[in-house]
Amino acid sequence: MITAIVLIEAAPALIPEVAAAVADIDRVSEVYSVAGDVDLIAMVRVTAHEELADVIADRISKVEGVRETRTFIAFRAYSRHDLDAAFQLGLD
Repeated sequence: MITAIVLIEAAPALIPEVAAAVADIDRVSEVYSVAGDVDLIAMVRVTAHEELADVIADRISKVEGVRETRTFIAFRAYSRHDLDAAFQLGLD
């Protein structure tokens, strides 16, 4: 599974509508409204790199109200939840 973190700048008056439209796109697992330099962060999960262009360039970037996107590809995930579960293996 390939995970992409997409930072989205949106037209201020359309942030809720942009968030809802992006969340409805297939392969977008979550959309967060955030404070800071961007308005929204979308998590995209695909099985092949080629799908990223379909989801991000062809779908997310074309949502009305999206001004700009910046994409980061995750190499590895680190999660306290996952680490705690791994250390509990075999302790039952």
